[in-house]
Amino acid sequence: MSTRKYSSTSREQLAESLFDIAATRGLDAASVREVATGAGVSIGAVQHHFATKDDMFLFAFTHVVDRVRARIDTGNSTGTLTDRLTDALSQLLPLDDERDREARVMTAFAVRAANSDTLGSVQRDTLAAIRAELTDILRAARIAKPELRATLLLAIVDGLTLDALSSSGLYDAAQLTDALTEQIRLVIGND
Repeated sequence: MSTRKYSSTSREQLAESLFDIAATRGLDAASVREVATGAGVSIGAVQHHFATKDDMFLFAFTHVVDRVRARIDTGNSTGTLTDRLTDALSQLLPLDDERDREARVMTAFAVRAANSDTLGSVQRDTLAAIRAELTDILRAARIAKPELRATLLLAIVDGLTLDALSSSGLYDAAQLTDALTEQIRLVIGND
């Protein structure tokens, strides 16, 4: 875990501290005290920004989702349909240090969302938005059953991510990307 020192603290900096903790030790270890220590600030500084731990979690989950979504939105808009989908969906896979950290954090939040209405709402809205965007892309490409196929594409990414995170070293980035690309081809048919 990195301990950063800030002269002033923002909600985003606290979220980064929470991400460091969640990615290495899980969300259960992400107490207000640990987040404060990781950010190099007092507990009061954390409480100034977040009234409760749940508020901090909600902000952090939304923050990581927004960051990943922004990267997806600025991805490859040219090339074949398979290339565009691979580029977009690979942003959700743990292919480098940044995406590995984000995948660990998002997976931890997804698990916690199963028992939290607030986090569950973020998870549901995020998945629905990504599925809708994928559906629109597939429909525009005249792919049959676009909503079903979008659902399958998300399931593929989730499965690959979970396997990669839970079986460290089993797959390298090239293997994950190749598996994603092949699954996209199978789901949409060769383009």
